Amino acid sequence: MARPVALPTPDTAVLEQWSWPPSYDEGYRPPEQQGHWFPRRETMPAEQRDEAILGRIREVMTYAWDSSPFYRRKWRDAGLHPDDIRSLADFERVPVVRKEELRADQAAHEPFGSYLCVPPDEVKHINGTSGTTGRPTAFGISERDWRSVANAHARVMWAMGIRPRDTVLVGSPLSLYWGSWGAYIGAERLGARVFPFGAGVAGQTARTVLWMRQMGVTVFYGTPSYALRLAEVARAEGVDPAELGLRKLFFSGEPGASMPSIRGRVADAFGAQVYDSGSMAEVSPWMHLGAGSDEPGVLCWQDLVYTEVCDPSSLRRVPYGAEGTPVYTTLERTSQPMIRLLSNDLTRWEAPDAARGRTYPFLPRGIYGRIDDMFIVRGENIYPSAIDEVVMSDPGYGGEHRIVISRVEAMDALVVQVEHQPGQRLDGWASRLSERLRRVLGVGATVVPVRQGTFERSEFKARRVIDDRDLLRALRAER
Repeated sequence: MARPVALPTPDTAVLEQWSWPPSYDEGYRPPEQQGHWFPRRETMPAEQRDEAILGRIREVMTYAWDSSPFYRRKWRDAGLHPDDIRSLADFERVPVVRKEELRADQAAHEPFGSYLCVPPDEVKHINGTSGTTGRPTAFGISERDWRSVANAHARVMWAMGIRPRDTVLVGSPLSLYWGSWGAYIGAERLGARVFPFGAGVAGQTARTVLWMRQMGVTVFYGTPSYALRLAEVARAEGVDPAELGLRKLFFSGEPGASMPSIRGRVADAFGAQVYDSGSMAEVSPWMHLGAGSDEPGVLCWQDLVYTEVCDPSSLRRVPYGAEGTPVYTTLERTSQPMIRLLSNDLTRWEAPDAARGRTYPFLPRGIYGRIDDMFIVRGENIYPSAIDEVVMSDPGYGGEHRIVISRVEAMDALVVQVEHQPGQRLDGWASRLSERLRRVLGVGATVVPVRQGTFERSEFKARRVIDDRDLLRALRAER
């Protein structure tokens, strides 16, 4: 295969601490009053940054070609070589990587797969998926990558206004889940006091309230579902959540922190600012989608992980203003680099706007759903997050709900069981909520009011959809 001449090398001297392999000054920290960790990298013209990103993509692809049988085989099959990538438009020709490919490759090349680009003895940290369904995926992380993630997360948390004077409580499971550890090492790197309290143990939420007051916690990390649960338990313990002293909460793991209904409930409960973040554990630093101000939405920190929002069919970038699925390429990972990893999430992106304080593309509603989570009722595509947003914005909402899809003879039926506030007058309430759902979803939905406390609360990611049609299909198949 003929190789094109080398591209001109972009001037990357203007990007602070920009090198391959990544190497950060661990002693560096901005002055507390400075709003940007790396002012030039974060505010430079997006087109100029893209030139440096193209150069980095070529470096990462060359590294993966030399180090990974997985990528070398995949790109050879596609008739591509890293030298063929001469523009970001060319990069769209690189075939995407799918999660099922990673699982299959790890099964064939245990334990970390043939996309591991460092010797196995350089893997110093192991995280991964829970493996509740199918084969779990192992994330092998070198010490270099661990420090790169810490530095990247510190940058994004700094943009959220978190400072060394803060005490950050990590309120999600300290297990294989990357989210907890990413928040921990990011807070640690920026110099904050870190309180790894965790979540998921019976009775732990009440103890969280006690410890938060005792230790003067000022920043909370977890999922939006757990923050709402924490507020509910605090009230039951006779504590006003707004008096816990939190000034900021930041979230990942599920949609919500960029949805006005959920975001507003959290902010009102705690009297604090709310920040969204998070993409996929496979592409950590997952905070590369992270808020840079107290508003709904997240920035795409393109110099950490290059993000393309793509058409789900063609897997080519959609124009700004359009909806699509993110495709991610890590720019700082050396152990298990991800190069055009398909997320199957849903988002809409907007062009960089310097008025936001940083010149990165913007996702105004964050990640608000998954293509995998979509279900079809009477020909309409429905995402659970759309239902969540309607019912949780209602002032009579009691804290939890369940979405039940069933089938009566040949007709699908959508029922939403919604807890209501004590004392809520139910006359007309359910019918008004049903009508709002019908207007948003384009299909009829029956709202059934249930008492507050009917449904179990989550201390991690909420699971609210029950599709009885699956059970019906299984029963019919057994006949």
